[in-house]
Amino acid sequence: MAHVTVFCFLASYAVAFALELSRLLGKSRVSRFVGVSFAVAGLVAHTWYLLNRVQATHLPPLLASTHDWMLVLAWLLVLLYLFLTLFLTLSRQDLAVGVFALPVVLLLVASTYLLSQEPSAMLTADQARRLKGIFHASLLVFGMATGAAGLISGIMYLVQHHRLKTRHAEPSGFRIPSLPRLAQINRWSMILTYFFLTLGFASGAYLALRPGSGTSSVGFADPAVIVSGVVWLLFGGLFARLVSPHVPSGRQVAWLTVSGCGFLLVTLLGLQVVTGSIHGSLKEDSPRARHAIESRGGRA
Repeated sequence: MAHVTVFCFLASYAVAFALELSRLLGKSRVSRFVGVSFAVAGLVAHTWYLLNRVQATHLPPLLASTHDWMLVLAWLLVLLYLFLTLFLTLSRQDLAVGVFALPVVLLLVASTYLLSQEPSAMLTADQARRLKGIFHASLLVFGMATGAAGLISGIMYLVQHHRLKTRHAEPSGFRIPSLPRLAQINRWSMILTYFFLTLGFASGAYLALRPGSGTSSVGFADPAVIVSGVVWLLFGGLFARLVSPHVPSGRQVAWLTVSGCGFLLVTLLGLQVVTGSIHGSLKEDSPRARHAIESRGGRA
């Protein structure tokens, strides 16, 4: 498996999604089993690819590049999808989780073809700073993962709400959780997303302001930092609306979740495509990049 490529697990996830969609025509344990098998095979190839990247870059995926960072986010969502599928199977429930989750995974994995594989701006010879950089990146990726989960649950809520309002029958093989359960998931997704993003941005500010951060190109004038700050402020406004004394209805919470989490993912994903990184990137021809890469080579 040394030659595993992104296309290998992208294709596996695409087949799994197609089989999930085929279940809309009717329940089929065989199609579900085969679909989950393809998702598991994709996750194995996905994991192997990330491990190969670690060996190639001598860096953890969260610091290696935006390409690797986005693959970690997609990996977490696939793991969540498989966990929920296993839990629902054991509890004898048949819910259409994959129909909503796998398109997000496919979008994230496909976007990596547009992302830079250059070393992150947090690449440094300072091991202590690197560990703090991993902590910072982990908070952001968990924030985006809970945001993606909120987006998925919000869309499920709106679909279920429309179905009940129009009194459409539930198609076989396309069951969705109840509205109260989805409303609860939406609220917690918003809360956890704002919590992780707040800690992530705070730790990023600490890394930028900390003395001895001269090996990093991160600065408050960086367009990526400015846009990320605006996203955080807007998301804070949505969070304030969610916890206000006038509690919004479940449908309003769903729209808040879809708009907030959708804007978060689209903005930060677009930011990475345009700038090459959420934090900016180290260019190979820059003195700081050469020093960092030479230091890494010396340790290797």
